[in-house]
Amino acid sequence: MDFALTDEQSAIFDLAQAFGRSHIAPHARKWEADGTIPKELWSQLAELGFGGLYVSEENGGAGLSRLDATLVFEALSQSCASVSAFLSIHNMCASMIETYGKAALKNAMLPDVISMKSIMSYCLTEPGCGSDAAALTTKAAPFEGGFELTGTKAFISGGGYSDAYIVMARTGTDGPKGISAFVVNDGTRGLSFGALEDKMGWRAQPTRAVQMDGCKVPAENMLGQINAGFSYAMTGLDGGRLNIAACSIGGAQAALDQTLAYMADRKAFGKTIDQFQGLQFQLADMEIQLQSARTFLRQAAWKLDQNRPDATKFCAMAKKLCTETGSKVADQCLQLHGGYGYLADYGIEKTVRDLRVHQILEGTNEIMQMITARQMIKDANSCRK
Repeated sequence: MDFALTDEQSAIFDLAQAFGRSHIAPHARKWEADGTIPKELWSQLAELGFGGLYVSEENGGAGLSRLDATLVFEALSQSCASVSAFLSIHNMCASMIETYGKAALKNAMLPDVISMKSIMSYCLTEPGCGSDAAALTTKAAPFEGGFELTGTKAFISGGGYSDAYIVMARTGTDGPKGISAFVVNDGTRGLSFGALEDKMGWRAQPTRAVQMDGCKVPAENMLGQINAGFSYAMTGLDGGRLNIAACSIGGAQAALDQTLAYMADRKAFGKTIDQFQGLQFQLADMEIQLQSARTFLRQAAWKLDQNRPDATKFCAMAKKLCTETGSKVADQCLQLHGGYGYLADYGIEKTVRDLRVHQILEGTNEIMQMITARQMIKDANSCRK
């Protein structure tokens, strides 16, 4: 068993980290204040191959593994978790188009998606159903040549900003087996957006409700088979949970690195505060927590890459562990900065705000506990038979 990254994986991490430090970190506070991310950034990331991280090379993507991809998101999150997380959403959509899209749709969309000329968002959550996603009410009524979508999606990162949306809508009976997935392009008649949400964190990402009032999409814009969309969504979320876990680790690691530098400079009672044993214990605990969470995350990513039967459970566990660890570490880093940690100039308070939502999205951490426990019970029952 080898826990070391390969030379190629280390190069991937270093490339993303260097890009973030040069092109993202210096602007992160301004983008947060502006409430948007300049679209020119995405084309720069795409030049590095980050617009289609796990789209196959055959289809123009980077062909990376899920483990490789977590390295990208961890590294970029050291500069801004909000930007990194938005890139994760785009990549999930790109992967779904490659995996489930018909040939004509893939040929038409993938080149621009991979080059990030076309930015994508993912629309599952609705105002009345978050954790109970299978209860969604957005309808897709068939008509000659396609489907007509009507409904509202909530909390959509990139709402009114992105160029296309993957929308989950009901085409059949109630429950998960009556849901299909569709690509809805920006500018489609009947597509509109709510007001910009005023959020605690992820403020650089424009977030709005996505509203559809009789949006007509051609049949070829349906991904995969009719009524199979919910399974596609859940499969996509396994990787999304790994990515958001990586974003938490990256953001917290940057906060810890910054805290070490601050403590080596800040003096109290005649010496730098990194010389106080009680504070050293806190530093050690944060390092242990981050290293443990990172190791577990990479194990979960390896399981997903290997299609292991327990991959979904491990992705859920990794998401809960890493997002909670990341938030805990970032909050402790703020505490160690004292009053300065509360000031925007130091950047720690932004990290605390950005990481908090990671425990909610891609399935709340309570849902991660449900996934884990149900699989444990299922496995135990199987052993008794």
